[in-house]
Amino acid sequence: MNLSETTRPRRSALLCAAVLASTALLATACSSSGSSSSGDAGSSAGSAKITLTVGDFGTFGYKEAGLFDAYMAAHPNITIKEDTTTGEADYWTALQTHLSGGGLDDVQALEVGRIALATSDALSNSFEDLSKVKGVNKGDYLPWKWQQATTQDGRTIGLGTDVGPMAICYRQDLFQQAGLPADPAAVTALWAGDWAKFVQVGKEYQAKAPKGTFFMDSATGMFNGVVSSSTSQYYKGGKLDYKNSPSVKTAWDLAMQADAAGESAGLKEFDTPWQTAFANSSFATTVCPSWQQANIQKFSGDANSGKWNIAQAPAAGNWGGSFLAVPSAGKHKAEAEALVAWLTAPEQQAKVFQKVGNIPSNQGAYSLTAVTDFKNPYIGPNAPTGQIFSTAAKAIQPAETGPHAGDLQSDFSNGILLVEQNHKSATDAWNTTVQQIDSSVQ
Repeated sequence: MNLSETTRPRRSALLCAAVLASTALLATACSSSGSSSSGDAGSSAGSAKITLTVGDFGTFGYKEAGLFDAYMAAHPNITIKEDTTTGEADYWTALQTHLSGGGLDDVQALEVGRIALATSDALSNSFEDLSKVKGVNKGDYLPWKWQQATTQDGRTIGLGTDVGPMAICYRQDLFQQAGLPADPAAVTALWAGDWAKFVQVGKEYQAKAPKGTFFMDSATGMFNGVVSSSTSQYYKGGKLDYKNSPSVKTAWDLAMQADAAGESAGLKEFDTPWQTAFANSSFATTVCPSWQQANIQKFSGDANSGKWNIAQAPAAGNWGGSFLAVPSAGKHKAEAEALVAWLTAPEQQAKVFQKVGNIPSNQGAYSLTAVTDFKNPYIGPNAPTGQIFSTAAKAIQPAETGPHAGDLQSDFSNGILLVEQNHKSATDAWNTTVQQIDSSVQ
């Protein structure tokens, strides 16, 4: 999950209906001496009763997919309580406070924009090395995802929950009214391989746009999409290098073009006006990492069911995704490690995907029909949603991240909003953004 301020940014909330037709057998024991990453919840009857708290943000989908209930049913001695914060930024601030002053949960989620900080020398010793947990295998996870949570000395402090492969979700009814094709394959062809083509399609949409509608919800979403689909982002060689990053420059220029052409509704993603605009059918597209599906369904409402569809993004990229970590100061570390290993196994990640749309980071899930054959009944009921996102996930090229990647994403989003909402010039907004970054990010 992501994010700026997702559902998960990554995060406000996440997705849709459809539950797996079958559930995993509950068998293998998970005792305090180890854990299993298989689909089995295991059993630990007879052990002392404990409560495990899971700290996360947005919607990780465990409760929605019934995973906590399944685990507790197989482990009568364990009670799981979820400690959820709506916004990731608030969650991260609180986590930093708890790391130094106590009050940590047994399991703590980490967003990808913070993972470089979490693996730094300053913080990495605050978390257990999960690579040593019984049943956890490095090769099961996307290689770049595993590496993101691995320290320089080889300790892996987090197991990947999901990744954020991108698509474009669009309102097929608004496309038709604007004279554009509505079929996913035809829509994909409109902007295939080039984000500049995406902006050009926006100009064509605005020429015949239904009254009161815009092509995109926010130029900030497109900015993040462009940067996220590049291997060169905010850092280079371990150092902050955003001023020389070709993807940052391209993304900024395209965002300014979209604003100048009147394509963007100028909404701040995840804020209340942005949520309301879904229900009001105010825009025709949103950059759609897999976790975005949940936002679309939640905020568009039943009245707009069947109106959304999904197409490939101009380029494959990753926006968002998270990890589960076990604090070293926890009271029930072995039990927490066993829970994390089970939650990040392919069977469990597939169930979360079907329920809330988070694409697994465990590669074993990509061969499960629960993922490959999944079609979202709300967004493009006939579109091969599972194939679109799993294909995009496997095509992602890793990019160097850094300790303040999440902060920079927020700073640039705010800079674009200076143009969209405050009518600053592109030059003034860029200079203000640079000053903000240089004064706060080292």
